[in-house]
Amino acid sequence: MKKATAAVLLLLAAVVLSAQATPEVEITNEGNHHLVLENELVRVYQVEVAPQQATLMHWHRHDYFYVILGDSDVSNEVKGKAPVEVKLKDGQTGFSPASFAHVARNLASRPFRNVTIELMQDEKFRTAPAKWDEERGLHVLNGGTQEILFVKDNARVSEIELEPGGVIPSHRHNGPHLVVAITDVDVRSDVEGKGATSVHLKSGDVTWAPGGYRHTVTNVGKQTAKFVAVEFP
Repeated sequence: MKKATAAVLLLLAAVVLSAQATPEVEITNEGNHHLVLENELVRVYQVEVAPQQATLMHWHRHDYFYVILGDSDVSNEVKGKAPVEVKLKDGQTGFSPASFAHVARNLASRPFRNVTIELMQDEKFRTAPAKWDEERGLHVLNGGTQEILFVKDNARVSEIELEPGGVIPSHRHNGPHLVVAITDVDVRSDVEGKGATSVHLKSGDVTWAPGGYRHTVTNVGKQTAKFVAVEFP
């Protein structure tokens, strides 16, 4: 009996040691992070963690933005630190500096979803002078709002909300930008000198647009459209 008990204890100890020795993985190898877009400026993941499940311990080696999709309750377990419970709101957008490894554990009864946007040139722009005339502000539109949330690593992040028929007036994009849909989005982009293009996005979808053009954006859908724009100079 004593031998059997000792064997069980040894087995449990081996399991514990094995779990503790599990190495961190790169974010590119973390199964809940699904790469959907990559270029010289960004690497974008759609993230989904099932209820009461967790990611692997994974590295964030680049500064990144995140856009939360749905109210969430998460345990953020950073390597070497105590877990911290974080309650996040639908559409909440934030910034996290590199570099660290962590586990995101979903404490809720619904999937934890977000879009994670790694900034691939963070080291270059971290200390560079900002090239934006405006880094924060709220603009009232015709049937909506545009709030400039912050500028990090020379990328400017804004949240736009457009009622049906709402319009973002004519504006110019000198550099490229990324759009992340918080709600379903159904808009028309009228590009100066090129005509109109329809854009249809589901919640969590992303689209990349090059710079060097001026356009007007109109919500042609039947519901309020809410999305985040990440602009580069």
